[in-house]
Amino acid sequence: MISLLSLIAAATIVFLIGSICIVIAPVKIKAGIALSLVFIYGCGSSLLAYHALTGAPLEMVIADTTLFGDIPLRIDALSAFFILIINFTLFTGGLYGANYMRTYREQKANLSFHWILFIIFHLSMLAVCVIQNGLAFLVAWEIMSLSSMLLVIFEHYKPETLRAGVNYLIQMHVSVVLLTLGVIGLFTHTGSFDFAAAGQLNPAAVLPIFACFFVGFALKAGLNIGILPLNTWLPQAHPAAPAHISGMMSGVMIKLGIYGILRMILLFPLTENQNYLRIGWALLGVAAASGIYGIMLAIIQHNLKKLLAYSSIENIGIIGMGIGLGLIGLGMDNVMLASAGFLSALLHTLNHALFKSLLFYTAGTVYHATHSLKMESLGGLFKKIPQTASLFLLGALAICGFPPFNGFISEFLLYSGLYQGILHASPVASVLLMLAILSLVLIGGLALLGFTKAFGVVFLGKERQPLSSDNTGETFGNLLPLYVIGVFILSIGLFPSAFVRLLSQPVALFVPQFSFTAFTSGSTLLGTLQHVSWSVTGLIAMSGGVLLIRHFITSPRLQSVSPTWGCGYVGDAAKMQYTANSFVRMYRKLAESVLLVQRTKVEIKEVFPQKIMHYETHIGDILETNLIDQPLVWTKRLFASFHFLQNGKIQNYILYGIVFMLTVALLTWLKLL
Repeated sequence: MISLLSLIAAATIVFLIGSICIVIAPVKIKAGIALSLVFIYGCGSSLLAYHALTGAPLEMVIADTTLFGDIPLRIDALSAFFILIINFTLFTGGLYGANYMRTYREQKANLSFHWILFIIFHLSMLAVCVIQNGLAFLVAWEIMSLSSMLLVIFEHYKPETLRAGVNYLIQMHVSVVLLTLGVIGLFTHTGSFDFAAAGQLNPAAVLPIFACFFVGFALKAGLNIGILPLNTWLPQAHPAAPAHISGMMSGVMIKLGIYGILRMILLFPLTENQNYLRIGWALLGVAAASGIYGIMLAIIQHNLKKLLAYSSIENIGIIGMGIGLGLIGLGMDNVMLASAGFLSALLHTLNHALFKSLLFYTAGTVYHATHSLKMESLGGLFKKIPQTASLFLLGALAICGFPPFNGFISEFLLYSGLYQGILHASPVASVLLMLAILSLVLIGGLALLGFTKAFGVVFLGKERQPLSSDNTGETFGNLLPLYVIGVFILSIGLFPSAFVRLLSQPVALFVPQFSFTAFTSGSTLLGTLQHVSWSVTGLIAMSGGVLLIRHFITSPRLQSVSPTWGCGYVGDAAKMQYTANSFVRMYRKLAESVLLVQRTKVEIKEVFPQKIMHYETHIGDILETNLIDQPLVWTKRLFASFHFLQNGKIQNYILYGIVFMLTVALLTWLKLL
């Protein structure tokens, strides 16, 4: 078998040749070259991942490097699972992006730079999953963050895009600082940068170093830790980036924060049950709070991609709840509870990568057709882009947890794990688990409200403005990757056992007693879920058949079309329908006490007989405003108070130097220096 080192050398050569080809190639084939390289890297790394998932993990060491010393490279079942998700999402995203970026050819955008960064982004994420040397890992992590930031600011000439990119870069470097502290702590106590050395840490050092890694990875994942606003970069970066970059960042990049958390759980010696219970309960609580907060903000957004970005925070919360439940199961020595927790977390990681990338890609097609993502100006698009609307509906149903789609399987596994915990826990723990179930129910209900609003306002009703052109973006190249993702969404819902088998090895790393047959036989939970999915599929097929028969019976009849009754007001029907704000008015009024909602008066013209005023709402993130923006304002005011020192007078600057030297001399004479 070819060594891993040989593959790395070959990949480097291919990258260099491919980058040169992208630079010198005509603009029409740049994307094709990049996509070919992604396909090559994807096939090679997926083959290695397949061997690891079938029980043959790979390991090698690049010995005695100048900068990092020995660099261990390991592909176990956990790495392999994330590698497969990365490859699938990057390939479908690249396929969609190749068509999406055609509109930028006429603008003479730097597409060469974009596609080279795209390849670097792919390789850096694969490296993060493989490298086990702390210093080399930080380099790969930094390359991933920088390349993704540069991909986000592709339209850097827009001030809001540049602002989002800078904000993202700053917060990612907070993550890097925390991870660096963790690596330094690991080296200080073990004398090694190898992550495997974490098993040699003394008990007193385990939790502080683990906390540095945990919070650093949580920042990348977009998970709120208590009052720390660790996800404020996410709703700014995703709307600013091109659609395929948004889909890949939400689909896989933020999941590498989840990968990091899971990796640290495996590596650190949290051998005492109390440690598992403390971390598990804390993670379950903050993940539930983060999920609720994310979906509460998603509902009131007016920008479609911003709604999807906040929804990512919600789904990261669900994944975090699964990991927390798995840790609680380990602390209770309950195999079924731990298995259900980690299985639901890993499966929802895959599911979210599928339906969230699908939703971002459909949002990109909406933007291509209308040049707008503001829901207040959209509407009636189902008639213009019916396939995109249907695919968005598919993704929305999946993310809300409806059968027979994939989100139903992973969320129900989490529900069942929480119920199992209630049966075997103490009274106090049972109450906490019931609160977790209530949180999950609330998240699901709010998600249903948010995506009903998104689909209804954007795709149904009357169009509020005409399309920018006849080219709607519904081409074969654009739709093909979306249909491929849709097939996987349905497949997981209809055949969950096949995908749980894929997860057997990763779950067994956390729960060695995990039994595949205990979850997949027809009389157990997963078998029941499969029966539910098939029953719902049959009901949908039967309903479709009835509608088809009705269509054939009623189609010969004459149909009359008349104006909609205007309740005494004859006006523009498009302006009199529900807007994104009015659709959730009751919810917004209830949530105003905990969310930052500002309203301004605007005059409505040419609708009603006389002039009237209406309110426009502007949504803010209360955590970002109070914990980031306000302290920055105070800091700016503090430094502004010292502006008198920089007055442009040379005499004063000379005086500052003299005063400084006299002060140093005085302190030296007093032996204070």
